[in-house]
Amino acid sequence: MNSWPVQDAKARFSEFLQACISSGPQLVTKRGAEAAVLVPMAQWRQLQAAAQPSLKQLLMEEGSGEILILPRGQGRRRSPEAF
Repeated sequence: MNSWPVQDAKARFSEFLQACISSGPQLVTKRGAEAAVLVPMAQWRQLQAAAQPSLKQLLMEEGSGEILILPRGQGRRRSPEAF
């Protein structure tokens, strides 16, 4: 994976994008630290398809069950020794 300082990636964006398309992911650094990666669209789609659903997606799914919320004061409390 090629590494590009952010200044070079900005100044030579067309070359940066072409390197991504022809050679694969390109790493962008900011002040010497890794900051981002530009990835070809096909590879991005593969990563998205392989990713596990996020917590938000799981909670938003229909039929995922109901969340039990007890009325205030009826929940069990941990004893002070548990801390």
